[in-house]
Amino acid sequence: MFGRFKLPTLLSNNAKWLERQQTTILSAALIIGTANILSSVAGLVRERLLISYFFDTPASRLSLEAFQVAFQIPDALFQLLVLGAVSASFIPIFSRLKKTNQKTAMESASVIMNVVLLTFVLVSAVVFIFAEPLTLLRTGSGFTAEQLLVAVQLTRIMLFAQFFFAISNFLSGILQSYQRFIVPAIAPIIYNFGIILGVVLFSHSMGIYAAGVGVVIGAVLHMIIQLPFAFFLGFRFSFSLNIKSPGVKKLFSLMPPRFAAYAINELQNLSLGFFATTLGNLSFFIIRLALRLMTIPIRIFGVPIGQASLSFLSAESGDDELVRFRSLLIQSLNHVAFLAFPASILLLILRIPIVRLVFGASNLPWDTTLSTGRVVALISLSIVAQALVQILIRGFHALNDTKTPFFVTSITAIVYLLGCSYFVFMTHLGLLGIATMILITAFLEMFLCLFFLNRKVGHVLTSNLFLPQAKILLTSFFMAVFLYLPFRILDELVFNTTKTIELIGLTVTTSSIGLLVYFFFSALLNVHELELVGNAFASLDRWRKTLSRTTEVLSEPSNEDGLR
Repeated sequence: MFGRFKLPTLLSNNAKWLERQQTTILSAALIIGTANILSSVAGLVRERLLISYFFDTPASRLSLEAFQVAFQIPDALFQLLVLGAVSASFIPIFSRLKKTNQKTAMESASVIMNVVLLTFVLVSAVVFIFAEPLTLLRTGSGFTAEQLLVAVQLTRIMLFAQFFFAISNFLSGILQSYQRFIVPAIAPIIYNFGIILGVVLFSHSMGIYAAGVGVVIGAVLHMIIQLPFAFFLGFRFSFSLNIKSPGVKKLFSLMPPRFAAYAINELQNLSLGFFATTLGNLSFFIIRLALRLMTIPIRIFGVPIGQASLSFLSAESGDDELVRFRSLLIQSLNHVAFLAFPASILLLILRIPIVRLVFGASNLPWDTTLSTGRVVALISLSIVAQALVQILIRGFHALNDTKTPFFVTSITAIVYLLGCSYFVFMTHLGLLGIATMILITAFLEMFLCLFFLNRKVGHVLTSNLFLPQAKILLTSFFMAVFLYLPFRILDELVFNTTKTIELIGLTVTTSSIGLLVYFFFSALLNVHELELVGNAFASLDRWRKTLSRTTEVLSEPSNEDGLR
């Protein structure tokens, strides 16, 4: 049956743009970034919907926090066994194999997927059985017995979702190794839609458990949308466990340091749950809302350029191509900084209006809004560092170096754990202490990555990096000044922000002033990255024409790896 599978039976001629191949960092990043914007909007709609449905009583608020806590263990398994085990190495190895023998590459991909899925099922079964003691172990004294019961049941439900995510991740890897970025970028939007669908359809009969069911629905949809495109490229399911197949041994040899790095990251994530639930008073819920806002610009700017640059950096990672590698790396860092700095300033100064507009459903209390805003104020300052790390980490991956990111992650994790322990147990800063450590460790990770990558390839820490970054920083300072002053004046004298429409007016007006000032000083200081804005708009018609052509690409890039 699969041998006769033809994509045209599912797609009309007008939808063939979904199959097109992207051949530049910015074209791929534009597609990924646009999809990430839509996915972020869908994610915010999901969060607001959850607040609307489950934040009307003290008991329902606690159950919503329990849902967020329950998400951690299933997600940790996925990060470790799927992303941590294979993602950094799967696409580079798969891409090289397919250039010599596509059939061998597809067979190796199937073997790897089978091994990982089998491992995932076995580990998930253990977690399913011991969900209660595992949840009890990783939550603090502020987590109630009622929340524990809800979290355990939701953990078991959402384990099923991660199985489908595991399959979907391999499908994404195959598509991205062929520079097909569109469908993998759309899949997260469909995932969020699935959660929204589950909440709307089942919340009245299932309560907070409807959110868990929605996660499963979203994961299934995330997988289904990518299946036909992977099959079109030649992928076929097989049940082989032949670990001696070409590429499999190489990938497994690269797994341990990458797996360890993800394990450290997940330890940090789980420790966040422990520290926040120790504080109680919905602290975990609040910091998750703040992190949701903070990660949006990273997903829109840092991740897309980072993901898209991996294939191009990998293509230039040979000893005779390091000059081009450094040029692409520095260019990507400057591009991301130019986009991330204003996002950080906007979120810092307009934090309260943004929290109110995004999450301020009628059931969200004012004190919760203020608490979220305080946390946002601190962690918004880490946006630039975290966005740049997205590029730097992929620079190491392009060089097949997984040990250095592990070392850097280990150092930052130790600092994070020690700092959070101090602030939570020995001071009264509470959530602000945790937010402070998120800020400190973000910059520590960035500086360490820069230092070691410069030592590895040389000539990264040069004026080509520092001068544009200094100009962008100075421009951002002027933006902050001219954003804050109009915001305070208009808030006090013009807009009545108790009304939603006027709150929107205040936010849009001051944001526009701030961005205009940013662009003005960028032009005045001759910040070359300003050309990105004009080029992006000028290119929109070219993207559309390119994606709608009957031929796939104008030229075939050599040895280009995909994302992740």
